[in-house]
Amino acid sequence: MGLIIGLMLLTVGNFLGGVWANESWGRYWGWDSKETWAAVTILIYAAVLHMRFIPKLNDTFIYNVAATWAYSTVLMTYFGVNYYLSGLHSYAAGDPVPIPMWVYYAIAGLFILTVLAARNRHLKKKTA
Repeated sequence: MGLIIGLMLLTVGNFLGGVWANESWGRYWGWDSKETWAAVTILIYAAVLHMRFIPKLNDTFIYNVAATWAYSTVLMTYFGVNYYLSGLHSYAAGDPVPIPMWVYYAIAGLFILTVLAARNRHLKKKTA
């Protein structure tokens, strides 16, 4: 239920951002990095929410894993675009900033956590 409300608010915020952009710059959509990643985030969360209609993907574990990984698009929209991509919503100018090492560690940690959760789930199914 939280993802449904979050997706609805994200979509409304994206539309209101377009209205604001039209009032400020005279255009609704300009394919700026922030606008594009906001649309990607909406599409990813819509895909996660619609997975329940696919019989093989209608599983609580798969839903939770997909929702956890989908959160990375939110982080990219709010932090990655601001500091690592150029555009109207960006603080990055000139030379590209290297991606910090902690990002790779976080991705590896999330992958390991996903694998361990899947293994734990598989072992519990065997014993039950």
